[in-house]
Amino acid sequence: MHYLSTRDSGKPPALFSFEEALIGGLAADGGLYVPQRLPLLDAAGLAALAGLSYADLAARIIGLFAGETFAAQELRSLAAAAYRDFRHQAVAPLVQLDRRLWLLELFHGPTLAFKDLALQLLGRLFDAVLARRGEHVTIVGATSGDTGSAALAACAACKAIDIFILYPHNRISEVQRRQMTTIAGAHAHAVAIEGTFDDCQDLVKALFADRALAAELNLAAVNSINWARIAAQTVYYVAAALALGGPGRTLSFAVPTGNFGNAYAAHIARRMGAPIARLVVATNRNDVLTRYFATGRMAIAAVEASLSPSMDIQVASNFERLLFELKGGDGAAVAAAIAALRKTGALPENAAEWRAARRLFSAYRVDDETTMDSIARTYARSGILIDPHTAVAVAAAEAALRQPGAEDDGAPMVALACAHPAKFPDTVARATGVRPALPAALGDLAERRERFIVLPNDIGSVKGFIRARARRTRAAA
Repeated sequence: MHYLSTRDSGKPPALFSFEEALIGGLAADGGLYVPQRLPLLDAAGLAALAGLSYADLAARIIGLFAGETFAAQELRSLAAAAYRDFRHQAVAPLVQLDRRLWLLELFHGPTLAFKDLALQLLGRLFDAVLARRGEHVTIVGATSGDTGSAALAACAACKAIDIFILYPHNRISEVQRRQMTTIAGAHAHAVAIEGTFDDCQDLVKALFADRALAAELNLAAVNSINWARIAAQTVYYVAAALALGGPGRTLSFAVPTGNFGNAYAAHIARRMGAPIARLVVATNRNDVLTRYFATGRMAIAAVEASLSPSMDIQVASNFERLLFELKGGDGAAVAAAIAALRKTGALPENAAEWRAARRLFSAYRVDDETTMDSIARTYARSGILIDPHTAVAVAAAEAALRQPGAEDDGAPMVALACAHPAKFPDTVARATGVRPALPAALGDLAERRERFIVLPNDIGSVKGFIRARARRTRAAA
């Protein structure tokens, strides 16, 4: 299994191992790693996975992407450790809301968000590779709310990792912030940036673009720009498909998204052979993706604060991977399109690519009022509390099911429940009159001491902070 960059214009392109894609995160040319070819699962192959525990399924799926990097038994051990302490035995259980609508609960990990399912495994993959190589890395990431705490929780105890997570100051919920800022670990750092998530993401990309700095600090990434994150997220789509009757029965998913990583992982699962009929992209008022799928025009607007802050994003980084596919694997064309997007704020329009994208995804915009209504209606009809991101997915799923012809396929629609409602207690309480409680393990979160720094949206300040605290093992060597 080999990987290449979405911006590589070489003939042939440079190829990389899974280990190189895992540790590197972002390609040297600024592109994202994608497999040279996707592993495929036919009906018999999918059927053979039915009945496996989530950890065993994850080991099998990741093994398809990992090539020679990990032996099968090592992956089984790492996956077993990653999911051992999840609060639900199924790890990612399904809950039925009505005849056709289901929730896929992805919040039973240590930080109550779907990011745990990838990052608990990713941290262990990093540690295993670094131990073999005798190296340390400096992980730098940006978060709109949930990736940060999941990454810090997964990596804080890793001996070979210094981790720095940038998040938008005063633009995430209190629970999200405290989950990052109360994690113990001398080499785990929460950094509040005076700006938006897109500003944080741009700072991270600028750090990686500085090749001298990247080599000095041995930079690595755990954001969804890291292919291993995408690979790990395909697992719960396959698990849900098998639980609801696959491979002989199709199903559809509604995915709340901002950075497009989770929705793209569903697309990869479908391309591999998972019996997925429709993929519904659910956005909040920051609807750059919905506007693209509706009109073919991707134009960046100002980021607006919403009730679902993890989706308050206008630059969907993982869309570049889909763009690479839409452009037939033409890295030079992707590089030119992304450069134009950065320069003008709009992606060059291409009607053929847009039509191809619309065959793959539909999209719905869900505003704050509809989000509140979705939380309230779900609780009234089922007694289930959902967070605002899940509410966006449920509202989009219901809209998709109302479309002409939606009854014809009869496929179950699965809305992704990406965060525990207690991460957003004020919003849930306003919608339902019920204030969700944190699980017992986090019951004292409000009393824990916070540790973070506020920095300006300035690359020099961020570089200085990281340089002063990271262990520069590669430079010392």
